[in-house]
Amino acid sequence: MNWLELARRLQLIAQSGRTYSEGEHDQARYKELLEIVDDIYASHIDSYTPKIKEWLFDEKGYLTPKVDVRAVVVRKNAVLLVREKIDDCWALPGGWADTGLTPFENAVKETREEAGLEVEPVRLLAVLDKKMHPHPPEPFYTYKLFIHCRQKDDGAFEDNIETSDARFFMFDDLPALSEPRNTKGQIIKALEVLKKNSDTVCD
Repeated sequence: MNWLELARRLQLIAQSGRTYSEGEHDQARYKELLEIVDDIYASHIDSYTPKIKEWLFDEKGYLTPKVDVRAVVVRKNAVLLVREKIDDCWALPGGWADTGLTPFENAVKETREEAGLEVEPVRLLAVLDKKMHPHPPEPFYTYKLFIHCRQKDDGAFEDNIETSDARFFMFDDLPALSEPRNTKGQIIKALEVLKKNSDTVCD
């Protein structure tokens, strides 16, 4: 077992304990366990920030996977990518799913905000478990949804807090990717489902 997997299991125990136990001493023990989890994350995650500790102690209820939604917008043999300001690399438009919005609505919103394009959702291409793909280590256990979206207008990119550019890249000539957000293998897998019109894939 690797350190990240161990920390996630401990986090599940600690968060469930804080949620369902009432005793003051039990609450203190589970809080101490979360402190240990935070120490593991700080030691083994290169992108660790104090915000991760805030998230650890603010998260309530039974621990469940987070959901990341990515829009797959294709023009002929090119796919839309946005340049992430955080690492200056490229990703499919998307991000954490907002509560109150459907997965399709999230894909439309993220594409509008990050790429300046209006799109309409068509179908779900893939549901991928992030642990099954070579992403950098992170504390969040994540399911990734890849949704085919059809471009409705030419749009106009506007600088925003998350992205600095948006372009279409040929399938066989992808730029340096923002690997915390998407891997080359994931993009190729989603494009293959789209090109072959095959069934949705799921890890």
